Amino acid sequence: MKKLVIGEKLKLVGFNNLTKALSFNLYDFCVARNESERLSYQKYISERYNAKNVTKVLTGICDIIEAQVLAVSDQDYDPWGASSMVLMSDLKGGGVDSDGSPKSSAMHLDKSHICAHTYPDFHNQGKVCSFRIDIDISTCGEISPLTALNFMFKNFDADVVVADYVVRGFTRDEDGRRVYMDHQVNSIQDYIDERVLADYHCIDLALQSENIWQTKMLRVKHDVSSYFRDPVEVGSDETKGYMEMIKREMRGVLHMWPD
Repeated sequence: MKKLVIGEKLKLVGFNNLTKALSFNLYDFCVARNESERLSYQKYISERYNAKNVTKVLTGICDIIEAQVLAVSDQDYDPWGASSMVLMSDLKGGGVDSDGSPKSSAMHLDKSHICAHTYPDFHNQGKVCSFRIDIDISTCGEISPLTALNFMFKNFDADVVVADYVVRGFTRDEDGRRVYMDHQVNSIQDYIDERVLADYHCIDLALQSENIWQTKMLRVKHDVSSYFRDPVEVGSDETKGYMEMIKREMRGVLHMWPD
């Protein structure tokens, strides 16, 4: 396997056939002390994270990674939840013709895509509601979905984050040798703004030889009032008790503990 030298531009022959996949799972939590607060959180999630709003974020990701949107499909579900899928083409692979269609050198990238699914959890007997959105970005060619991480943090509230990045397939250099990696990755954290990282405790897993990376993130800086649908006395023992409940839920999801 040809070793990638940091800062060196890799010379390839023909297409870059590497597939780069980023799976981004975000969890948001909220205290629901009664049915009214539970319904209020359900309404908030349904309005903010409906299919059309999620699609706007996905098409925004396409702008960030310089990809052309080819087709969009989204759907809301009853009683709640939404899905969106965007097919895209890599502009760096050749751009578009005057009629807006991808040039031939970009056509092999039309199977690149972004998809998102939302998973609300409004447990009737529990005092904590949660919401999860999974975003999967698969790209071919030069572009890497890692460049969209900060945009996703800007558009989604996240108490717990699990990000997985995998590079698969191979391309060939100018000497005809197989190349399994065309860019340097040490940690997913390297692509996240330091101001974002300051709010989280992060755990890294890196299997460099397998081109697999994972970063788990647990929020450690909390705006207490944001976890309640109605105003609360931030310093009260009752509020502190609910916040401990929230933090326990976060740790449970991060480490996959049973209830």
